[in-house]
Amino acid sequence: MLIESYGKEFTTDSSAACPVAPASTPLGATAAEILEMVYCYASDGMVFYRKGDLVNAIASFAYGYGWLDAGVYLGYLNGRSATSLPVISEQIPDTLFDHLSEKTSRYQRMLSSALDGVAVLPDTETRAFSAAQNIRTTAEVNYAEGTTLVLAKDLTNALVSFSYGYGWLDVGVRTGLLSFPELLHLLSGLARRFPFM
Repeated sequence: MLIESYGKEFTTDSSAACPVAPASTPLGATAAEILEMVYCYASDGMVFYRKGDLVNAIASFAYGYGWLDAGVYLGYLNGRSATSLPVISEQIPDTLFDHLSEKTSRYQRMLSSALDGVAVLPDTETRAFSAAQNIRTTAEVNYAEGTTLVLAKDLTNALVSFSYGYGWLDVGVRTGLLSFPELLHLLSGLARRFPFM
C-alpha cells in the first residue's frame, strides 16, 4: 500500500466513526475524547504527508488507527476496525532514512518501556479485566511484530506496528483500564516536593 492510500483510508474510516453513547454521559465524553484524537492524527498525518514528511505521516496514521480500532473494540465508537495492519510498499527516500531510523528506534524503546510499566486496573472477575488484557496483548503483539520487522530492516512497517500498538495502550489508559503506576508515583513525589508545578 502507498502512504497516501493509507492516509486516505484512515481519513475515510475516521470520518465514518461516531460515538455510541450520548455525549452527556461519561462514556459519551470518553468516546468524544477518543474520536478527537483520531481526527487530530488523521489531519496531522495528511499535513505531514503534504509537506513531504513521510515518516511522521506514517506514524500519525498508524497511531491514530490504534486509537480508532481500540475505541471500536471497546464499544465507545461505531466504525470500521482494521482487520490487519497494511504493508507499506512505498520506499522512503534516502534523505529521510536517518529520520525513519531514529523515530522507529525511539518508538520501539517507548513501547517496550510502556509495556514494562503498564498495570491492568480492573478486577480479575470483570469483563473490563479481559478487555484491558486484550489491549495489552494487542500492544505486545505489535511490539513483537515491529521488532521482527526491525531485524528484517523494514523500518517503515516496523514504525507502523510500534505506533499502532502505542495507540492501543494510550486508549487503555484514557479509558481507565490501564495505568502506569511508576509514572504516577513519580508525579506524586514531584507534586509533594514542588507543590506549585
